[in-house]
Amino acid sequence: MRQSRKAFWWTQVRVWHWVSSAISLIGMILFAITGITLNHASAIEASPVVTKRDAVLPADLQKSLRAAEAQKADLPEPVANWLRSELGVVPKSVEWQSGEVYVGMPGPGSDTWLTVQLDSGAVHHESTSRGWVSYLNDLHKGRNTGTAWVWFLDVFAVASIIFCVTGLLLLQLHAKNRPFTWPAVSIGFVLPVMVIVIFIHR
Repeated sequence: MRQSRKAFWWTQVRVWHWVSSAISLIGMILFAITGITLNHASAIEASPVVTKRDAVLPADLQKSLRAAEAQKADLPEPVANWLRSELGVVPKSVEWQSGEVYVGMPGPGSDTWLTVQLDSGAVHHESTSRGWVSYLNDLHKGRNTGTAWVWFLDVFAVASIIFCVTGLLLLQLHAKNRPFTWPAVSIGFVLPVMVIVIFIHR
């Protein structure tokens, strides 16, 4: 009975190990690559592409915008819809400033914003794209990625922890026949500690 229970739990460990590895595989590769690009960000040249556009908000929408400005409210839905259809942008944060409204739309690897003059309805839109490397780096950091990506990062982190813990248990299972197992694990722990103590100074 004891042997069958033990075999059951080791089977569970193996199942959780391969399932968690499958879930976290692509994420681990992506985060390993972007770990390198982040460490060498200063050596990787980026060529930002800046796009500028101008438009004029219709008169009726200007009135609703001024009414919202008086109350420091969110961007009126008709105005947001017009900006979406005319400029292809999805307004996010809104800041009411002197004589204008500033709408920020930051994203991974990009920075987009626009202003609307309250007196004339003049719209100035500017978008800066910093390329795919910057995009992937921002995904790594969870910068301006939204709630869905933050949840993905949490799920990925949990899957990675399960993968590592079950891997450690499997190492314990096979350690008797593989004498270098624990020295290798020790190296993985001691090496970063030595680098921190010796080379990283406060």
